[in-house]
Amino acid sequence: LSFDIAVLELYLPLVRGASVVLVDRDTARDPQRLWAQIEQQQVTAIQATPSTWRMLAEHPSLPALAGRQVLCGGEALPADLARTLSAVAGGLWNLYGPTETTVWSARYHLDAEHPQVLLGEALANTALHVLDDDLEPLPLGVAGELYIGGEGLARGYHARPALTAERFVADPFGNGARLYRTGDLVRRRADGALEYLGRIDQQVKIRGFRIELGEIEACLLAEPG
Repeated sequence: LSFDIAVLELYLPLVRGASVVLVDRDTARDPQRLWAQIEQQQVTAIQATPSTWRMLAEHPSLPALAGRQVLCGGEALPADLARTLSAVAGGLWNLYGPTETTVWSARYHLDAEHPQVLLGEALANTALHVLDDDLEPLPLGVAGELYIGGEGLARGYHARPALTAERFVADPFGNGARLYRTGDLVRRRADGALEYLGRIDQQVKIRGFRIELGEIEACLLAEPG
């Protein structure tokens, strides 16, 4: 319950009049048990990381996804997995947003007419800016770092003022607001949707968790031999 996305997963269905189905860790890791819960509880919408969706997609029960809404986020959604899920699901949404902006900041609906995996456009009360190193806006089609502004921004990192100052910068577009530097490399298409291109650093994500490769490298170098 301390994981950031628990706020969205618990409260959003409840305030919309839906029920929340909780499963234990063992069930979440077992595709057969998880599919059984989905059918038994008559689940209509499921949110998970691509890692979990890959596990479910490789199970024979995948056709049971028909009519159900699929929400995918936490890490990059592979194109082949998106095709597999969209072919059977009632709807497939690619969701994007870091913890520092209260989980989700953008969404994109994939279907037969829009099969490419994109970050899409901003949610309400959220601003997405593609900027260069001088915090100047970049034109359509030009790659740059994604900065996020709006009501969802965190105040900063607890007891880490230097890191807060590095990642939460003054909004150059006025009103004393701030922007969060995501470290994600994107470009904006002519239709307004954002396309994810990669990271500007070595950070990777595994099952939704951020992994800093530099920290792993430092630990390895500290080992004798």
